[in-house]
Amino acid sequence: MKSSLRIAAVAAVTIAGAGLLAGCSSSGGDSGDGKVHITVASLIPGSDKAAFKAFDDRVKEFEKANPTIDITSEEYQWTGPTFATQLAGGTLPDVFNVPFTDSQSLLQAGQLADITAEVKKLPYADKFNENVLAVAKSGDKIFGIPYGPYAMGLSYNREIFQKAGLDPDKPPTTWDEVRSAAKTISEKVPGVAGYMQMTQGNTGGWELTTTVYARGGRMETTDGGKTTVTTDNPVTKEALQWLHDLRWEDNSVGSNFLLDWSGINQAFGAGQIAMYPSGSDVLTSLVQQNAVDPKNYGLTMLPIDASNADAGVLAGGNVAAVSPKSSQAQKEAAVKWIDFYYMQKLLNQDQAVADAKVLVKSGQPVGVPTLPVFDKATYDQNMEWIKAEINVPQQNVAPFTDKIFDANLVPEPNKHTQELYGALDSVVQAVLTDKNADIDKLLSKVDSDIQKLVDADK
Repeated sequence: MKSSLRIAAVAAVTIAGAGLLAGCSSSGGDSGDGKVHITVASLIPGSDKAAFKAFDDRVKEFEKANPTIDITSEEYQWTGPTFATQLAGGTLPDVFNVPFTDSQSLLQAGQLADITAEVKKLPYADKFNENVLAVAKSGDKIFGIPYGPYAMGLSYNREIFQKAGLDPDKPPTTWDEVRSAAKTISEKVPGVAGYMQMTQGNTGGWELTTTVYARGGRMETTDGGKTTVTTDNPVTKEALQWLHDLRWEDNSVGSNFLLDWSGINQAFGAGQIAMYPSGSDVLTSLVQQNAVDPKNYGLTMLPIDASNADAGVLAGGNVAAVSPKSSQAQKEAAVKWIDFYYMQKLLNQDQAVADAKVLVKSGQPVGVPTLPVFDKATYDQNMEWIKAEINVPQQNVAPFTDKIFDANLVPEPNKHTQELYGALDSVVQAVLTDKNADIDKLLSKVDSDIQKLVDADK
């Protein structure tokens, strides 16, 4: 999903994690001017002008260093239907982005270009974290380059915490504490939902899965190659009952129960929600699209059930991919762009500092928490390089960054993920709008419906 699995070891990611991007394609590549022409994804619609300027500045820098390549950029937000339409119509950009959850199905369907040869020419090809690169591989073939890896955390508004008499430097560490803080906020700060989760556009199922993972549950299990859909389990029911109690007993989740990724970010940015689960990189989007001041933003770990060995943090991210309809020359140019825009700021001090300076100059956040595409040593080195440019108060996100590298990271369900999430949307909505919702019956139907899809794959 978004994170703006929205997972790169750079603190200054200019693409919102979870907002996944695409654009419009150049179908040729050589228009007679001796240049290779490619189209690349820029930012999601609604990003502020400063963010687009920062992106355009990077394009100009690339073109100056690569005078035989001409780039056209367009904004777009990833959706499965949009991607399918663009692919069929030949309007898919040469460089686009897909979520971790969709990369395997897309590459198996031949919808991502094989860029193995181009990637292996990169000087750092053997430095990737193989656990991350695996999302874009089939056997030894590489179909994309992962970037922006993230882990799910709990975003919170520090200013609202203070208004409610809570210490923003000591955020909740258990689900009981989250509930208590949410109730206090809703009672003491009029018009503010103490806590909320996303509920539609497949994000309701994504965030429910996030809270279930943190408690040690799973939505799918695989044994001997057979995948079983398992949403109807005690841990999922516990997570839903907890949400039910916040709604019907505490009245601490507000009154808007139809929120997707953009909607909840907007509500959080407007000071209408104090806490919500989010990708660790969401601050980039919150600044670009919702004018959130990093000084008022806090990020902590989701409460993890220490008594359950399976409890962990849902992790995800994006894959920069190339259109299968791009020419060989465009493929080569596309990988050069991916290397320049996504990777060099993680590996090269001059590029890291240059990227950070561009972001700072355009009012964008630097120092947003992410996870390593390579290793933690590379991540730490990158943070040291850009230390002078970091404008996100690191103490505000320390409750997350101090612990995340020791956490058990768990990937999203890998069979019919989006269909599963969509089915769970209705369950979350029912719990929030019907006090007597039959959770057992709702989850049993999800298991039955999605299991049919899984079994049909055979």
